[in-house]
Amino acid sequence: MSGGTSRSAHKPRELRRRVVAAARLRQASGWSDASILNISSRGLQIHTGRHLEPGSRVELRRGELVINAQVIWSKGARAGLKADERIPVEEIAANEVGTSVRPIAGERRRQPRSQEQERLRGRAIEFAGVAGIALVLAAGTFLMVGQALARPLAAVARVLG
Repeated sequence: MSGGTSRSAHKPRELRRRVVAAARLRQASGWSDASILNISSRGLQIHTGRHLEPGSRVELRRGELVINAQVIWSKGARAGLKADERIPVEEIAANEVGTSVRPIAGERRRQPRSQEQERLRGRAIEFAGVAGIALVLAAGTFLMVGQALARPLAAVARVLG
């Protein structure tokens, strides 16, 4: 490419929808269960008990819907798939039972948190933890000293009587 940046630098990431939808996955070694975790019109992220090799071809079924795709990445039980054809996102989201569907790419916090706020929050949590440990140690020490001095003080009290 002459005089420009890569195409991906100009193209914003497509909005993805978070879902939890059961599906069946077929790869060369056979069928297995999978869960769709997020979805866009051209790809999806799944969770499955089988290892998926990047570059391999898979078939994903959800009800009557069949998605043929290529594994783009795989990390542990999760994998990213690129679909051969457009995926009907709303159809899958509408058939999802008992979970909410909301966008995850492009989301923004109502008020962005600054590094200073995060640092202060971390220090407050650390202080609370240290104070809790110190309180437990002080109470334990008080009880041990009280038990250690109980017998001699009782003897002195009897003598002075």
